[in-house]
Amino acid sequence: MTIGLSTYAFFWQWHPTSPEPIDLADMIDRTADLGATLFQICDYPLVEEYDAAALRALRTRAERRDVELELGTRGVAPDHLARYLDLARALDVTLVRSMLTTDRDNAVSALRQALPAFEKAGVTVALETYEKVPTATLVDVVVAVDSPALGICLDPANCVAALEHPTDTVEKTAPWVRNIHVKDFAFTRKDGWVGFTLAGCPLGEGLLDYPAMVAAVRPAEHGVNQVIEHWLPWQGDSRTTRDLENHWTATNLDTLRSWNQ
Repeated sequence: MTIGLSTYAFFWQWHPTSPEPIDLADMIDRTADLGATLFQICDYPLVEEYDAAALRALRTRAERRDVELELGTRGVAPDHLARYLDLARALDVTLVRSMLTTDRDNAVSALRQALPAFEKAGVTVALETYEKVPTATLVDVVVAVDSPALGICLDPANCVAALEHPTDTVEKTAPWVRNIHVKDFAFTRKDGWVGFTLAGCPLGEGLLDYPAMVAAVRPAEHGVNQVIEHWLPWQGDSRTTRDLENHWTATNLDTLRSWNQ
């Protein structure tokens, strides 16, 4: 089991709102400087445009900084997954997180077509829990495909928007979890007490029942990596948001490490 960071830990710094966006090499360096040894390139479509030389340079950068890479995308169309398998081979990646963007039957068909190549390459596809797909359906897809190269990326916060309790999400998915996105979250009242906002918060200050999640999944026993993400709301300007994002990243790493000692 390894603790690492995601592109979502630097979201506002590579986002177009940043006056000086950082790139993947910068994020790898930031990850290494914080003492983390895993970086997940997740929902960062620019990596799909990298040519062979750029991919070699990125892999070399990660190797020199002792940072393992993972990938993340959306969709399970065979041609799209094949492209990410090519990227995985080029970057020495063994896990690709994805998300279902089609119905159950089409997903099963597409994954059965795509996964033999992943099995041969020793690369796992981990489908993330999120509000667009009921957790029971996601599990059903994984069970139906029945491939050693297919599992689940657990993020219990995502399913709250579909009125699924995080504990239920954890319990339903635990046997198939191959990757964990660790982010805390909380509800706050909106102005005038009209409705709520569900957003991120520093790890340990919100509703994530981390001990229960770890007890169910047992990541250390099963070699499941834990990747820190944030749901950090925009703070009104780029500098303030960047500074708070960096603070959350450093403190959340410290918190997660202390919990796993």
